[in-house]
Amino acid sequence: MRKKIVAGNWKMNKTLQEGVALATELKNILAAEKPNCEVVIGTPFIHLATLSELLKDSVIAVSAENCANKESGAYTGEVSAAMVKSTGAEYVILGHSERREYYNETPEILK
Repeated sequence: MRKKIVAGNWKMNKTLQEGVALATELKNILAAEKPNCEVVIGTPFIHLATLSELLKDSVIAVSAENCANKESGAYTGEVSAAMVKSTGAEYVILGHSERREYYNETPEILK
């Protein structure tokens, strides 16, 4: 049977301090709830390491909101999957509607 995942991301919102406050609140609420699914929060790249550390012993996993389709190279501003993984994040959201609409990303790019 497939694992159930409930995920949400905050897009280009929340400063680091606001993100830490939200993640701390969710961590405290879910510690008491013991959800029967995996809970994932997607955060901007600059929050990944901090929130991965904050949530490492909780029921919440951390996700990047995107990553580059290249392993390395001269791609200014891009972040590779290896870079995301090195922060402690366990997931990456790929192919979401904003990337398709605003950056013309296609299913072929995701392969």
